[in-house]
Amino acid sequence: MRTVLLVALMMSLSALAAGDKSKGAVLFKKCISCHGKDGMGKKSQNAPMIAGQYDWYIVSQVKAIQGKERWNENSKKMYPFVKKLEETEIQDLAAYISSMKLKK
Repeated sequence: MRTVLLVALMMSLSALAAGDKSKGAVLFKKCISCHGKDGMGKKSQNAPMIAGQYDWYIVSQVKAIQGKERWNENSKKMYPFVKKLEETEIQDLAAYISSMKLKK
């Protein structure tokens, strides 16, 4: 039962994240100082790599930070940047981030 619920949740979040990558690229400019222009993260900022991350995961994490459900040192740094994002903006950002190529 848990597996079925998890799969359903993942599918619904993925459906929500059908955003506009070009709009997401503009929004991502605020993320560069910590996550880097290529989304590979910055050790100096304790910011993880997010390039290529699943769109549904980005959506869920941004919403968790907005609602202060995910509340640690990193999310506290991110909160000012994501607190006012609307649903479509979150989807756009997730679409862009998930399309970013991983660097080796």
